[in-house]
Amino acid sequence: MPRNTLKLAVALALLATPLLSACGGSSSAADDKSVTVYSADGLKGENGDGWYDRVFKDFEKQTGIKVEYVEGGSGEMVQRAVREKANPQADVLVTLPPFIQQADGKGLLQKYVPRGAGQVGPADKAADGTWTSVVNNYFGFVYDKKELKPAPTTWEQLLDPKFKNRLQYSTPGVAGDGTAVLVKAMHDFGGKDAALEYLKKLQTNNVGPSASTGKLAPKVDKGELLVANGDVQMNHAQSRTMPNLGIWFPARPGGRPTTFALPYAAGLVTKAPHTENGRKLLDFMLARQAQQQVSEIGGGFSVRRDVHATDANATALSALMKGVEVFRPDWSDIDENLTAYVEDWKRATGS
Repeated sequence: MPRNTLKLAVALALLATPLLSACGGSSSAADDKSVTVYSADGLKGENGDGWYDRVFKDFEKQTGIKVEYVEGGSGEMVQRAVREKANPQADVLVTLPPFIQQADGKGLLQKYVPRGAGQVGPADKAADGTWTSVVNNYFGFVYDKKELKPAPTTWEQLLDPKFKNRLQYSTPGVAGDGTAVLVKAMHDFGGKDAALEYLKKLQTNNVGPSASTGKLAPKVDKGELLVANGDVQMNHAQSRTMPNLGIWFPARPGGRPTTFALPYAAGLVTKAPHTENGRKLLDFMLARQAQQQVSEIGGGFSVRRDVHATDANATALSALMKGVEVFRPDWSDIDENLTAYVEDWKRATGS
């Protein structure tokens, strides 16, 4: 082959080779049309009928950007992002409190205020703009409506021997809803020590650890478990295809049932490989159309104060929350002391 022809062939081959980005991933045209989401479970439907399913499909159709989705427990997703901090793979991180605060404290989130965030209340977003809630939600428990009549009402009832090996809650420190069990117990029992004393007793009936809360509801529906922890949005959505699933809020004897807000909060990952696409997805999730679909499709609550849902799910959710006392945890304290609280829980329960 003549020298000039060889040079031309090499040049064309180099032009055809995708360049590598600074973070070590590909920056080809195909990759530029993608966005990767690391998320706590609950917003994607069991049968492709969840809020994420609709929002991602609409987003892809409108923008041509493909959503790559990775799911796990809140703590699991944060730890994965920590391991990848030097070479980020995710663009958007969605977790429950206190893990979104934990992610922020570890420098995993960059500042970005999505369009529509002005309609989100101060308690549901970071003051410095590193994260914003995209779906509001409340902590709760589920029970087997077929076998448990009437439904349980108190924490103390769960100590009954009939729940032995038929009760399970996801692991504090790993799953957001599992951590929520500890948070609610500390509130309802009046402090950490009393809560841990109760959870130590409950361990006799507990099946054992679970990294994912979403896997527990199907076991309750099938009768493998009688009671498990969960959250209102996820479990209400699951109940459409799980007829034996009931939602309840444990109380102390003679007291009111209690819960607290446990929103899905989203942030843009620091040095995200596709930062602009991540911004577009966050904007899309907070847009009025997507927020109006939160209850209708996702079984949750819109975080925008100017969206007032009137669909059947919204009505049912409102009825479910009637008479339930909603308290606000001290997330700053929980974020600061979460590791110590989880270690104390491990010692108390032998987990």
